[in-house]
Parts: sequence; C-alpha cells; structure tokens
Amino acid sequence: MRLITNPASSLEAKWPALRRNALGDGILEAGQLTRIEGLRPEDKRWDDWKKVQLLKVINGLNAAEKDAADLATENLTIGEVALVCALGWLDLRLPEAAGWREERPALAAWFDMVSKKPSIAATAPKVPA
Repeated sequence: MRLITNPASSLEAKWPALRRNALGDGILEAGQLTRIEGLRPEDKRWDDWKKVQLLKVINGLNAAEKDAADLATENLTIGEVALVCALGWLDLRLPEAAGWREERPALAAWFDMVSKKPSIAATAPKVPA
C-alpha cells in the first residue's frame, strides 16, 4: 500500500491526463457511431443523428487543438495515448473527418511527431490491402 501525503495535489496532477483520456475516448466513440450509422442501409439511416455524432468529433478535435502545445511527446500519459489512438482511427476509418489535419495544424504536428515513436508506430492501424 502506498501512502499519499497530499491526495488533493496528487489528484490535481492527474486531471490533465484524465481529461485528455476522456477527450480521446469521446472522439473515438463519436467517430465509431458516425461510421456505423453510415454503414446502415440508406433507408434506415438517421442523418441528423449522424451529424450530431460528427459534430462531437469536430468539437473534440477543436478542444484537442487548443491543448496541443501542452501534449507530451516523450513520457505519454493515458491521455496522449487515447488521443493518438483516436486520431489514427479517424485517419483510417472516417472519411468525413479527413480535413482534421488542415484545420488543426498544432494537433496534426503533435500527432505526426508522436506517431514516429516506435511504440506508437508498431501499433498503428494498418490500411487493409
């Protein structure tokens, strides 16, 4: 058992990572819901619901762009890992979000830099042949 002498300061130090983790998870979940809705038969699609999910992706990307200067490039937290996973998935699976890089240059630069790390490159999504 580890004794935490000042739980408030310890928790406060974790908030940025936890917030980014939730942000990455939210971007990915809304992206997956957007894709799934787009795969349904056209007569069964709910286009307004799909637009709402895509708006969640866009809002999440905008929040991540504002945070990009503070994202770690070396010792990644769960927050950065969640964002890397979400962004990699968007590139691979969600054509509706294809312009995210041009509209968010700081986030794109961070993603490109972190994607070169061996641990990230080894687990990056691969385009099916």
